[in-house]
Amino acid sequence: MAERPPSVAHLLLARVAATPDTEAFRYPVPSAGGGPDDWRSYTWAQSAQRVFAIAAGLMDLGVRAEERVAIASATRVDWILSDLGIICAGAATTTVYPQTNAEETAYILADSGSRVLIAEDAAQLAKVRERRAELPELAHVVVIEPGDAVPAEGDPEGWVLSLADLAERGAAYLEKHPDCVKDTVAGLRPDQLATLIYTSGTTGRPKGVRLSQDTWSYMGLAIEAIQLERPDGVQYLWLPLAHVFGKVLIAAHVQIGHVMAVDGRIDKIIENLPVVRPTLMCGVPRIYERVFNGVAAKAKAGGALKFKIFNWAAGVAREYARVSQENFRRTGRASVPAGLAARHRVADRLVYAKLRAAFGGRIESCVSGSAALTPEIGYFFCGAGIRVLEGYGLTESAAASFVNRHDTNRTGTVGTVLPGGEVRIADDGEILLRGPGIMQGYHGLPEKTAEVLDADGWFRTGDIGELSDDGFLRITDRKKDLFKTSGGKYVAPTEIEGRLKALCPYVSSVVVIGAGRKYCSALIALDEAAILGWAKENGIGGGYAEVVADARTRELIDGYVSELNAGLQRWQTVKKFQLLPRELDIEHGDLTPSLKIKRPVVERQFDGLVEKMYEGA
Repeated sequence: MAERPPSVAHLLLARVAATPDTEAFRYPVPSAGGGPDDWRSYTWAQSAQRVFAIAAGLMDLGVRAEERVAIASATRVDWILSDLGIICAGAATTTVYPQTNAEETAYILADSGSRVLIAEDAAQLAKVRERRAELPELAHVVVIEPGDAVPAEGDPEGWVLSLADLAERGAAYLEKHPDCVKDTVAGLRPDQLATLIYTSGTTGRPKGVRLSQDTWSYMGLAIEAIQLERPDGVQYLWLPLAHVFGKVLIAAHVQIGHVMAVDGRIDKIIENLPVVRPTLMCGVPRIYERVFNGVAAKAKAGGALKFKIFNWAAGVAREYARVSQENFRRTGRASVPAGLAARHRVADRLVYAKLRAAFGGRIESCVSGSAALTPEIGYFFCGAGIRVLEGYGLTESAAASFVNRHDTNRTGTVGTVLPGGEVRIADDGEILLRGPGIMQGYHGLPEKTAEVLDADGWFRTGDIGELSDDGFLRITDRKKDLFKTSGGKYVAPTEIEGRLKALCPYVSSVVVIGAGRKYCSALIALDEAAILGWAKENGIGGGYAEVVADARTRELIDGYVSELNAGLQRWQTVKKFQLLPRELDIEHGDLTPSLKIKRPVVERQFDGLVEKMYEGA
């Protein structure tokens, strides 16, 4: 891997100089008549012009080195250009999820000491208006889509301005100081603060993770080195950019120079894929689970024969992926027996080709991260010709510490460590990481930092894992999620939860419970679209809650739980379960914005159902 420059801003200047006229970004503009979106583009030179104007505009507002500028917006091209502008101004980006409520938004802005907030719209502005008294350091709010938030004559206080206004100020500042951005970039130090990303956290207040300028340039070069994407490829980016997984993709994009199609509207993914026709897409496991469940439900709705063909093809895909990966591991050749190859060709014509077409027809790989992917789902997609490369990292390690490679993908593992990184397994099985991607520490929390980061630079991840002889890492559970039953047996709940999701296409989320209890139980939320489709076929009327309460639905899920238990050790088996009256979601606080389950919150919200499962025990 080449020696890394001090910052992503340096990578950006090099990219613009190398390929000024090639397409950098693609973004949708909604049609006025309600028809399909109109996709437009920026070249690298056009992108740089906007980035420099934003950077100079921030300088004109008085933003100085390492001062924080927050972004509260959904994923869109303006988010990326603003982030790069903040970096080129020598400042540091504070990320805020757009779903974050006013109280927590104010906490993050105050804790980070953010001087400016770049807000997506009037709704994001309203959150800080009502908390303005708590934010004395917040000097300005810049609104991307101002609407009525910024009066035509401007804000008399000068506290609120539009992104267009900021860019205009920047253009005027650049006329007076033409070298201000390039000089600022030249002066960036590798250890200078670049980003404060607040952990979404499954418990307690979020902590600000301090990531330096050269962390991101390292990530850009490391991802390029493993050839995850090619310069002439198209990546579809919908992940939340407030999350470290989305953020690291920007660094890689700037270094590699491929096209980035940006649209954070999750409800548009299915519609966008055939339009964007990506070669690479990154996502969280829940997306791949939903796609699989959706395809299975569609096949079932097509009749018994169609569903039988789908199940047969799914089995062939999994067998094909397992055998080819195992043979590659042993011999270096991804070969399969002739009979399996023949069955795979038939299944490809009947099922897999249509699935790849739904992804746009050019997809080479998908990356899955942020949480564990159920291996059965991974094997299915790999066998169907859509390689799902699972990776691993944390906010504290800038997202990408491990990732599978195209040719050596090993489903059920998170691949091998990125170039420049180190890994060690502690005596208790905890994964320890060290390298250029590791955080400087938690913002303003030296004691919390010392708990996870030792003097030699080793970071305690809190995850339990196993490392193969050839360096492939398998995550077995979160250290804090492991629990011991009253009988003294340790249980890894995520392993059980993943198995059930692989078995049952109707399951959306599972929380296995049993700490200090005589046996394991589970709270199960069903996928609304899938279960309502099944209910319609079986003459069960009503909405989600009514269908879940029906005895026939419980009987359906009980069959899958029995199948799950047949493959578990006695102390792991789920003795009782309850179906939840709604899906788990961010709005109710059940999930983090990156779709991780907040176990304590879920158990607390449904404590009545939990206690019912242990009555008399």
